[in-house]
Amino acid sequence: MRHTPAALMLFAAGNGTRMRPLTETVPKPLIEVAGKPLLAHAMDQVATMPNLRVVANAHYKADQIEAYFAGSDVVVNRESPDLLDTGGGLRNALPLLGDGPVFTMNTDAVWLGPSPLDCLARAWDPVRMDALLLGIPLDRAHGHAGHGDFSADPDGRAARGPGLIYSGVQILSTKELLEIEGSVFSLNALWDRLLVRQRVFIQPYPGQWCDVGRPENIAVAEAMLRGGDV
Repeated sequence: MRHTPAALMLFAAGNGTRMRPLTETVPKPLIEVAGKPLLAHAMDQVATMPNLRVVANAHYKADQIEAYFAGSDVVVNRESPDLLDTGGGLRNALPLLGDGPVFTMNTDAVWLGPSPLDCLARAWDPVRMDALLLGIPLDRAHGHAGHGDFSADPDGRAARGPGLIYSGVQILSTKELLEIEGSVFSLNALWDRLLVRQRVFIQPYPGQWCDVGRPENIAVAEAMLRGGDV
């Protein structure tokens, strides 16, 4: 089995409820920020790793997601009839992703700085880790309220609590996904198992990040990308 990630799961299946009314006509990953869809911003981060196998899940307005990736090497995995959430969606895509750890990436954020995938790849240590999350320091996060999702000890080992915001990007060992009951579940169910064994780590991101989960955050993201006031 591989010990370094050779595949990426793009989460693109959600209903986009918080982005209404924009998502009444397009799925959230195709909403434009700074003149291009969120999916294009996500794929910009993949460009530094051209040999990655990329799989995107799709459910809400899946035809539009499939049309966007038509002619590319990205494989679109439809979730039907039910939306499977992040954990169920990842497990459903495992036959396409292959064995070994994978990158996963949410598609509702934009980045200003180095590729988040590169940052994680350099820090990944499969001997100690089953999950390596990319975290955003509060002063580098835009469009996001709260005090963070995970703290980190001096070695980078993660625990739930204030500290770093989970960016939506990680490297994850998937072998325990098959042990979780039910078809619809969040990746939190897997993280909880790994946290007990102290196998979850978090790496701070050195650049800027913006959560584009609400319509009003589009302007915030565009200001960040311009390098202006946010």
